[in-house]
Amino acid sequence: MRRRTLLAATAAGPAALLMGLDEALADTPAPTGGGPLDARLATARELYDKGAHGRLLAVLPGLIGDGHAAASSRRELDQARLSSVYSLAAAVLVKVGSYEQARLTADRARTWAEVSGSPLASAAAVRELAIVLRHQDRNEEAQRLMTAAAARVEATGLRTEASTSAYAQMLCTLAYTAARGGRRTEALAMTEEARRAARRLPASAPAGRLFPIAPAAVDLYAVGVHWALGDAGAALEAGKDLRPAQFTTAERKARLGTDMARAWWAWQRPAQTAQALLSAYRASPGEVRDRPTIRSIVTELAERHPRTAGVRELHTAVFSPSR
Repeated sequence: MRRRTLLAATAAGPAALLMGLDEALADTPAPTGGGPLDARLATARELYDKGAHGRLLAVLPGLIGDGHAAASSRRELDQARLSSVYSLAAAVLVKVGSYEQARLTADRARTWAEVSGSPLASAAAVRELAIVLRHQDRNEEAQRLMTAAAARVEATGLRTEASTSAYAQMLCTLAYTAARGGRRTEALAMTEEARRAARRLPASAPAGRLFPIAPAAVDLYAVGVHWALGDAGAALEAGKDLRPAQFTTAERKARLGTDMARAWWAWQRPAQTAQALLSAYRASPGEVRDRPTIRSIVTELAERHPRTAGVRELHTAVFSPSR
């Protein structure tokens, strides 16, 4: 299944690795027998958290093959693990702009989550599917999915930190989805509800948590919500006290830089935009190089403000073939 759109998905994306994953989606690979699936899935998540998108794409076909082999046991836990593999695949495919394949993997994640009966795996899969739909300009569908999923998580009673973190994460994604759809009142209300839920969570999520959200991460979502609503000033205000040290992963540290850069760029501040993107690049080069929307800002900066401090350094870092 060699789709031309896959090869053109992103100029920075490792096309051969994307093709390998595409083939794994078309014809499930034979199991590799490469060791305990839990440990390898945790390692794959660490690659995502580092922004090591190419390395993650390289290991996903093997994880898919082994995940299917494990799920043939028909045990709910193994089926939930396979759902998690597909959710992770969807997440990285969204990062590199390969939305057609992300839709396929998110659909499979949702199917296996439903088979497993795991409410948390189901929440994770629905979230990835809603994110893909949002990127495909299908905000109404994304909104309906997220609203129903958040309600299902809330109905569990939120008796544990794991369920509370899932609920807070769903609210954050729901808020951003509402903002992208122009629903200002709903977006801001969901952001505040997420903040209330996150007050019950520790400042740093424990290792291995499926939804590793914390209060600072909710504040970072608020930056994106205000930006999506077209209020760059409010976005910058929401993020003014956030610092990379508040986030435990390179992906989130870099996301702080890219989200603030989008707000600075919308506010027509090229110097601040460049500095925010340089901060993001230092935290995780892949979060700047591999995301098409962020690369486009770097390109526009170089074209429109080539003499602004930091712009040349940023452009060289992102586009130099030797990098």
